Amino acid sequence: MANGLESVKLGLLMSMLILLFGIGLGVSFGVNEDGIKGWIDAGIAAHQDKHDSNSSAKIWRFSQRAHFHAMGLGASTLALILAVAMSSMGEWLKQVTSLLIGLGSLYPLSWFTMFLLAPSMGRDEAHHAFLTELWTWVGVGSLLAGLGILFLHVLTGRESGAPVGE
Repeated sequence: MANGLESVKLGLLMSMLILLFGIGLGVSFGVNEDGIKGWIDAGIAAHQDKHDSNSSAKIWRFSQRAHFHAMGLGASTLALILAVAMSSMGEWLKQVTSLLIGLGSLYPLSWFTMFLLAPSMGRDEAHHAFLTELWTWVGVGSLLAGLGILFLHVLTGRESGAPVGE
């Protein structure tokens, strides 16, 4: 890519994919909301011992949060990665920073995992499932690390991304 996006393309791809995921969720809600709610209710009915009267609404809310976070983080991380691309960071630092920010866009998958798991295992168990926590830690940790690097670069005005003292 001669336009300067070569070093950030992996991060851009992740951000755009999570945007597509969020759009897909929104479309699925519009096309089949009753079917999704029916799936939730069927899962609750099959595992009544793991649920209370609030479970259906709360699990539906998990799916909505996956959609909201995918759209918000997808757009935010896309903008941040474009800022990285336009920065004066060295190519290697651009790659690392955009990758971290792109991984941060995956956080909405934690909400989607909770939505998928909760009908059969209960809300609290789904919230603390390994896969849910993995998406959370990878997403939030990566986003904070990438944003921290970008913030420090903007704050210090470093030109190359070379270690301090060089």
